[in-house]
Amino acid sequence: MFKIDPAANRISPLEAKRFSELGFNERKHLQEWLENYPQALAQADGAELLIIQKEFDGFDDTRERLDLLAIDKDGNLVIIENKLDDSGRDVVWQALKYASYCANLKKQQVVEIFQRYLNQKAQVSGSEPGNAEHLLLEFLQADDLQSVQLNTLKSQRLILVAAHYRKEVTNTVLWLSQFGVSCKCFKVTPYQSGSELFLNVEQIIPTPEASDFMIGMMAKEAEEKSATTEQRNSHRLRLAFWEQALEAFSQSGCTLYNNISPGKDHWLSAGSGLSAMAFNLIFGKNEVRVEFYMSRSQAEANQFVFDRLEAQKASIEADFGDTLTWQPLPDRKACRILYAKPVDGYDKTKWPEMIQWLVVHMTRLEKALRGPLEQIREELKHADLLKPGQEE
Repeated sequence: MFKIDPAANRISPLEAKRFSELGFNERKHLQEWLENYPQALAQADGAELLIIQKEFDGFDDTRERLDLLAIDKDGNLVIIENKLDDSGRDVVWQALKYASYCANLKKQQVVEIFQRYLNQKAQVSGSEPGNAEHLLLEFLQADDLQSVQLNTLKSQRLILVAAHYRKEVTNTVLWLSQFGVSCKCFKVTPYQSGSELFLNVEQIIPTPEASDFMIGMMAKEAEEKSATTEQRNSHRLRLAFWEQALEAFSQSGCTLYNNISPGKDHWLSAGSGLSAMAFNLIFGKNEVRVEFYMSRSQAEANQFVFDRLEAQKASIEADFGDTLTWQPLPDRKACRILYAKPVDGYDKTKWPEMIQWLVVHMTRLEKALRGPLEQIREELKHADLLKPGQEE
């Protein structure tokens, strides 16, 4: 690995180091880094991870503890085992044991484990703990815990992290992959250039190319499997609801959804004129809501728009006709402004009333935000936060 000096138009080698040489250890450093930036382990496939526990020791009749416990976007538990300069011989055996222990965890137990983790972090920082169930549903993009497939049979994944892997480890991981055990090996290498330190995180097993193939095969297999009865019913229900809702919107003065097709998700999005900032309709089991959701990859752009809108909160709410809920969502680097109504979403006899509520309140929300968003679009340009092509 080389460091580029653009001014001199030269490159200079970075010196590969051992963690022990630099005074870094597993728990205080490597584990802390990955806990606070788990996406370092998702570089190959871009799959997001949510850390739900650290140093987890909640196993019956054993004092063993795994390094990090996470969950992925599909609701699978991910066991992360960290080693520093050498993987050792037994890291696969350790990870497999922890996966077998975690395989028995039920939904509510997973929520409770995450809540304890949030409580511990809040105690250290002196802040209020987050709500584990709400954060899980937000991460999984689900509207209720009952419909979520969480830690299902044979779904546990393993991630191993080390600077060097012994042959007996890599051979075992490759052998396990033949039996559908999802296990990835990441090689972490610290580098030094003068007083500057760098860390390279590289997925070595499976290689990104092999990983893409395996993911494709797994996706094909999953596609061919029958969906659960609950999922099928939910999809049919949502599709029917959105068909009726879109018909009602087409006959209203709100044109946001004129070119939108019904889908099976619990949300329906329409553009606002700003990329990755959408007007969303939400149809859930327990509520319907309208929202303006700011989810651009640049967190500062989302916060910029949110702050400018919040500065006009009084006039926006006056135009809307009621008090809105303002959520900066710092953990997701996104922001949201919403208005919700509790309902029995699966009672079809109440659908006309719900749909009319959505039409009325989305019309009000879009109208209340239309003027401020026009002004903010220009401010974004001058603040260099709106790149070419980020206007719809």
